[in-house]
Amino acid sequence: MVIKRGFYLLIGLSSLFLGLLGIAVPLLPTVPFILLAAFCFARSSSRLHDWLMTHPWFADALQNWHTERAIRRGLKRKAYIATCLSFSASIILVPLLWVKLMLLAMLTGLLLYLRQIPELDD
Repeated sequence: MVIKRGFYLLIGLSSLFLGLLGIAVPLLPTVPFILLAAFCFARSSSRLHDWLMTHPWFADALQNWHTERAIRRGLKRKAYIATCLSFSASIILVPLLWVKLMLLAMLTGLLLYLRQIPELDD
């Protein structure tokens, strides 16, 4: 049980770091990392989960996700744009064809996942 909590804590902290970095770096998506951090913290650290769920930057989106299992239309649009830009840049910069194909498959999967998330009006 301790190993499982430690694993979730490590993934949650890593996701939080990437999500915070995504605020400053336009090509790095924030939303999926913050959602993943909240998921992981719920299973590893009630203190970090409570902090994230009440943080002024993330509380609204996380509460919408928690109660409605939906995100605002504008936030979803930003997630689409950031995801497409970051994957496109990666696909252009990577020289190996098999890595490009793998990135394209991951992009397709992520876009399909984002598409199925219900939207709330802004």
